[in-house]
Order: sequence, then structure tokens, then C-alpha cells
Amino acid sequence: MSADTASWSSGSENQASKLVEKSKKSPFVPIGMTGFAAIVGYGLYKLRTRGDTKMSVHLIHTRVAAQACVVGAMTLGVLYTMYKEYVVKPSETNLSK
Repeated sequence: MSADTASWSSGSENQASKLVEKSKKSPFVPIGMTGFAAIVGYGLYKLRTRGDTKMSVHLIHTRVAAQACVVGAMTLGVLYTMYKEYVVKPSETNLSK
């Protein structure tokens, strides 16, 4: 039984280290995840004081805002990667010649 517990704990450490490694490679992934969680949390908080707005409209607005945050983070990540690949990398190769 203790062997099962050890395998679970090593698996969670492994996933945490994978998340840290992945966030070092592309730093905008955790930013998008955090923004998504913040917008959903804010939407749930504002659910109480939505006034005359229908529940479906409020949920649609929250969903669109969360998706915009994630898509924005992905776009920034792609632009950052393209900058590193096509602007910084050629400059480094020209300096070494």
C-alpha cells in the first residue's frame, strides 16, 4: 500500500516539474491560465450583483472575456516566439561569423 502512495507523490512532483519547465519555455501559458482563472473568478463574484441582466447573458460575457484573455496570451506567445526565432537568432548568427 505504501508503494502506491509513493508512486502518486512522485507523479505529482513530476507534473509540477513539467509545468515549471513548460512555463520556462513559453512564459505566456501560465499568464493565460492565470488570466482565465481571474476572469472566471471575477465573473462568479459579479454573479450576485448582476442586476437585471439575465444569467445567460452574464455567462456569455464572462466566457467571451475569458476566451479573449487566453487568445491574447497565445497571440503574445506566438509573437514572442517569432521574435526570438527571426529577429534575435539571425543577429546572433551574424555576430559569430
